[in-house]
Amino acid sequence: MNKADPPRDRQRAGRSKGAERAREPESRAEKKNRTRQALLDTTMELVADRSFSGLSLREVARGAGIVPTAFYRHFTSMEDLGVTLVEDSMRVLRRTLREGRRDLAARNALPTATNSLEILLDHMRDNEAQFRFLVREQHGGVPEIRRAIDTELRLFAKELAIDLARVPDLAKWGAGDLELAADLIVTIMLTAVADLLDGEYRGAAVESEVLDRAKRQLVLVFLGMNDWDATRNV
Repeated sequence: MNKADPPRDRQRAGRSKGAERAREPESRAEKKNRTRQALLDTTMELVADRSFSGLSLREVARGAGIVPTAFYRHFTSMEDLGVTLVEDSMRVLRRTLREGRRDLAARNALPTATNSLEILLDHMRDNEAQFRFLVREQHGGVPEIRRAIDTELRLFAKELAIDLARVPDLAKWGAGDLELAADLIVTIMLTAVADLLDGEYRGAAVESEVLDRAKRQLVLVFLGMNDWDATRNV
């Protein structure tokens, strides 16, 4: 009996120390990060069914459990908060597009278009709030947010253009033409997302129609790229 007690005592002591560590007070930095994230999460919940311009600082702060004056410890303004939301949401979209285009360097681009749309749809379902926010605010009423989204989309197009430059048949293309093609591809994919998020576009049949149209548009872009002559007058 006595021989078995010490191990149990050590186990109880270990659990006791673990509980003490679990009860350690939250650091100032941790608390600040938690409150900052609460502000972002609250805002994303509030913009689920309305535009960002319709939000007030007071209701965002109340939803995060802080007084309005404490808001400025985390963001300089509501516009600053909105831009941060764009950047956070764009990280999801950036990761999506990177996964969707990682095989674009291969010679056969058409399967990549199909795969890209399928991956994009999967991520849209998993992150619908973020995608809905981006689609709505891309043409919304807050200039700072519109500019932030436009900047991010341009960056996506530039990154995609770099991938396109690795395709052997496009090796002689200039940077401007590659970015133009990349911009068309990104625009088609985002338009498909916007249509799928639209309240009128619900149901498997309509979803299939939207995706089929987007795939056809991408195929047309790729076919046009094969015959594009940058020196030709248009």
